[in-house]
Amino acid sequence: MEVQQIYELVNNATKEAVGSSAVLAEDLSNIVEVGKQIENARGIDNFVRSLTDHIGRMIFVNRPYNASVPSVLRDGWEYGSIMQKVASRMPEATENESWQLNDADDPDRSYDPNKFYPSDVFSLFYNNKTTWEIPLSIAEMQVKSAFNTAGQMNGFLSMLTTGVDNSATIKLDEIVMRTINNFTAKTFANAFPGGTYTGPGNRRCVNLLKLYNDRYDQTLTAEDAVTDPEFARFAAYIMRVTMRRMNKMSVHFNIGGEKRFTPKDKLHVVMLADFLEATSIFLQSETFHNDLVKLPEAESVAYWQGTGTDYSFSSITGINVKAAGMETAINPTGILAVMFDHEALGVLNPQRRVTTNYNPKAEFFNNWYKFESQYFNDLNENFVVFYVA
Repeated sequence: MEVQQIYELVNNATKEAVGSSAVLAEDLSNIVEVGKQIENARGIDNFVRSLTDHIGRMIFVNRPYNASVPSVLRDGWEYGSIMQKVASRMPEATENESWQLNDADDPDRSYDPNKFYPSDVFSLFYNNKTTWEIPLSIAEMQVKSAFNTAGQMNGFLSMLTTGVDNSATIKLDEIVMRTINNFTAKTFANAFPGGTYTGPGNRRCVNLLKLYNDRYDQTLTAEDAVTDPEFARFAAYIMRVTMRRMNKMSVHFNIGGEKRFTPKDKLHVVMLADFLEATSIFLQSETFHNDLVKLPEAESVAYWQGTGTDYSFSSITGINVKAAGMETAINPTGILAVMFDHEALGVLNPQRRVTTNYNPKAEFFNNWYKFESQYFNDLNENFVVFYVA
């Protein structure tokens, strides 16, 4: 064990704390240990200089990682593979002949009760599956010498399996986000077939910044809009109005042009955390009536596709996606929120299992953690993107 004398530092720290000295530059490299790999560790005692230090306490980094993406998981099934989604279009009204009775001699008189009126029913079929696995080898006999008790070794093995679970969680999270991003990409491609996203958009792809700058004759930029209180009020207004409109039957909020409505309990609202937190602070801190200006209740995400190397605005607000049926990828930025119907997208039939094999020659276990899921978008259901550009 290496022992450092720090009396000078603690004396100076006391002076800084009580105000009798200015804040000094401090070298903490010999105070706070960052840990070393075994080849660089100090392991000799400070008495006879020949005894090796023993491990007094062993701490395992064993912290489960919880999912942090919108909740779009669905029930699974054991047999079969196809999900069939059946929908019917609303029938049109016809003349009520009870109030159009004709004379018996009228040649146009016809009240045939035996006509057949077919329903307009259609189906969508989903039969794609994704799969991947995480391998983990475990050897028990070979590592027993590194522990003092069976409890320590069990803690070590638990740490390894938690690592697998954490890896699986983040991978599943990111695939869920890709399910949302795929629909977002289809929405942008539908609204802007030319690939330029600076226009006002449409009812399904709403450029909040363009609407705000045009209405109030402003020149606010996309990045500054996120923390601008006046823009936040306008954005909250547009989003809340859109929610109300989605609650009514219309063809405006889905790419397929089907007559759909989304009640409040079936609506998912997902917002970029930077926008949600900024507006919560800048809006609600300036008014006594928070309910009048606050954004809709929403789940939040730290980014849509990735953080980039520095959490830059373009990285966390952008996607770069080539969805099914698209010849090239699109890469819009400034995405602040999405609203979608519960039936618009989801994760189907998530399955996970572990298979194990014991190698008797080398005496270790191989475990394969396997994962399968199906992910779907239904372009006939309501989905709206809000962005700034």
